[in-house]
Order: sequence, then C-alpha cells, then structure tokens
Amino acid sequence: MKNILVTGAGGYIGTTLVPMLLEQGYRVRALDRYFFGDHLPPRDDRIERVKEDSRRIRPSHLKGIDAVIDLVALSNDPSAEHFQQATWQINCESRIRTARLAKEAGIGFYLLPSSCSVYGFVEEGLVVNENSPTHPLTTYAKANKKAEEGILALADADFCAVVLRLATVFGCSPRMRFDLAINNMSYSAWKTGELPLMRSGRQWRPMVHVKDVARAVCFMLKAGREQVRGQIYNVGSEKNSFQLIQLAELVSASLSRTIEIEWYGDDDHRSYRVSFDKIEKLGYRAEVSAEDGIREIGAALETGKVEKSSQTLTLPWYQEIIKWQKIIHDVELCGGILDIENEENREGR
Repeated sequence: MKNILVTGAGGYIGTTLVPMLLEQGYRVRALDRYFFGDHLPPRDDRIERVKEDSRRIRPSHLKGIDAVIDLVALSNDPSAEHFQQATWQINCESRIRTARLAKEAGIGFYLLPSSCSVYGFVEEGLVVNENSPTHPLTTYAKANKKAEEGILALADADFCAVVLRLATVFGCSPRMRFDLAINNMSYSAWKTGELPLMRSGRQWRPMVHVKDVARAVCFMLKAGREQVRGQIYNVGSEKNSFQLIQLAELVSASLSRTIEIEWYGDDDHRSYRVSFDKIEKLGYRAEVSAEDGIREIGAALETGKVEKSSQTLTLPWYQEIIKWQKIIHDVELCGGILDIENEENREGR
C-alpha cells in the first residue's frame, strides 16, 4: 500500500497524520473542505490536495488509491448538537458511502477513526472493552456508532475494514484545538490559573496524544489483514486514564501553576474506563504521557507557537464562517465586493 486517501486531512488529527505517512514512504491524497486554512497540510509533491466535501466523494477520488483513512467528521459534542443533520450526514452516512465506494473500487483497506465516547456511561469500578455494550449519549457518539455498524458490515475476505475507537485526544497539532479536555485545561491554567471543570469531576476519561493516534493508524496499515479485518480496537492507555478532577490536579502539577477550579454545567453523565489490552496485544503502545502533553502545550503557549482564537475552537469557528458567508453573499456583486468585473467585459464573453 503506497497511495493513501485521507479525508479530513486538514483537521486536528489529519495535519499530524499526513506528515507521518510521508515519513513512512506513503503518498497521500488529502481530501478536505479546508475550513481551517488551505495551508494545512503543508505543500509537498507527495501530497495531492483535493478540496471537496466528503458527502460528494466520487469514484474518481478513489482511483489509484490503496487504502482509505476516513478521518472526516464534525469533531466534538457541541458542534454535533448544533449541526445535528450535518453530523449524521458527514460522520455517519458519508463515511459508510465512502467505505462502500472503496470496496466497489477494489481498495483492500479502509480505516474508520471512531470514539470511545460510544461507551457513554460505565458504572464505577467497571472497565469496558471492545465487546462490551455501548451506550452512546450524544449525537456525536450515536453517529459514530452507526458508522461503525455500517462499515464493519462491509468487511469480507477482500475488504479489510477496521475501526479505531479513540480516547479523548490531546497535544499540539498544526491545526490546533483548544476545545479538548487536556488542551483547554492546560491553556486555562497557563493563562489565568482558573480551570473550568464540568461537574462532578468524578467522571472517567481515557486520553491519547494526537501523535499516538497517528502512530496507531500507521500501525494498522502495516498489520496483518487476517488479524485486524472487521475488528474494533480501543486506542489509548491505562496510564492516561483519569477522573477529570485528577486531570485538573495533573495540569496544575505539570505546569507548576496554582489553579482555582471553576465548576460549570450539570453533572456530566458520560463516564467510561476503557481497556486497551486488545491493541496492545498486537504490539501497539501509546507513548506520550498526559504530563508530557501538558508540558508540550505550556511550552508552545510560552513561545507563541500556538495561541487560542476562534479558529482553534471548532464550534465557534464554524459559526464565524457561516456568519461571514451570509455577509459576503448579501454584499457581493459581479464577482466581487469593491473590485468587481467590468460589465462590458462580462457582456462580451
């Protein structure tokens, strides 16, 4: 496998994954809407950039492709709740359709990055694995679960479909996000010493660094097809599993900052402890600790490598560009705003 289609290539995980794929000798067809800038991923002769919506993928987009990494998604609960119809279309329907098109095109490998949020709520003291019942509580989690079901049903001897259920991702990426638990906590502690925490703080979350997610994808590309075909794997580690109150304390200690917790919201009923034994038995190990990720973010903030803005917050950025779409649509005329096409030239065409 040398030619990889990566959907969502301009996103938080995609902009970390694509350079890693290049390092390992792959060529990438990077398909994205590029909502967060068409400079992501960087220009490279080994990257074919395709600006397209995943709901409009055609067989031609899959021509010459050996494997599909279907990262595309509206990628958090607030965005999914605000844009529910689009979430079902993108996170579920378009990915099932892409998997079906890949199978029809004779592509042998398809990988769906899903989420451990499909487990929803797990009773205190229990640790779930890939065979445990799921209880998705949000639109984002429900769409992921339906996508898993539709895609795994396509797996057969000639089509290796694999699902990775990702723990909550953290760490620096070229397309930075500050609406993820560790990233947001780290920023707040660094900036103000005040750390927002959803009640009650006792809810469990597994965490995984964005580079470890990219490593898991690369690992699966090289894994034996007979082993992984039609399988689900949780991606994360026991060492990076925390109650949120523990995570807040870890942020404080890692950044050497005294923090004050600002409680908000009603009690969060999403709580799950997850086993990662299945993927670890294959030989994969997550490498980056939460402490290292927190320090990485703190250092990047200190040097100005990353900064918080509406563009690093998924839902506010979507809302911002939708607002500007309407403004531009209302004032645009003759192909421009102040500089417009000459009417005589238009008529002479």
